[in-house]
Amino acid sequence: MEDTFLTLKHDSEGLFKEKGSKFFAFAYPVADEEEVKIKLDFLRKKYFDARHHCYGYMLGKEQEIFRANDDGEPNHSAGDPILGQIRSHQLTNVLIVVVRYFGGTKLGVGGLIQAYKAAASEAILNNEIIIAIVKKRLLLKFDYIAMNDVMKMIKDYDLEILDQTFDNICQIHLRVREALFSELTDKIESLEQVEILND
Repeated sequence: MEDTFLTLKHDSEGLFKEKGSKFFAFAYPVADEEEVKIKLDFLRKKYFDARHHCYGYMLGKEQEIFRANDDGEPNHSAGDPILGQIRSHQLTNVLIVVVRYFGGTKLGVGGLIQAYKAAASEAILNNEIIIAIVKKRLLLKFDYIAMNDVMKMIKDYDLEILDQTFDNICQIHLRVREALFSELTDKIESLEQVEILND
């Protein structure tokens, strides 16, 4: 289906050593830029004594959001090679950070490009590439008497429940596969006492 993309299954690490320098790579599946920021802050605190925290990330099914950061290394010698590894594996919703401990010997731009590329590649190889599905969020509000209809629809469409509040008026937060979204919203509109709220 058109609503799938390749990403990483879980967090993973890689390590590349060159002339005393150590390049620790950390690969993460991420959903958005907020998650990217949280991971970067965590690594900066944990490896506060490292010389550089360089990274690249790609977000969105069409890989439309991306960024590379050299963090003080020569221009395009760190972030771009990391991002290049994400691209060459056709991944998205992925962040790779390479933390460098300087070993005292300069590697030159060519050496740096190779080192950051190798570290990022290692982190990807230590992971598993999976096919993920683009999902959209949906917030439903309905009368308690419509509960059976709503629950049957959730089961029929295999929807993921994010959270729910049950009272006389109920709310349920769902995640739905993008390819089924319009079919599902048509179905919801045919149900009495059920409405879609903007998420």
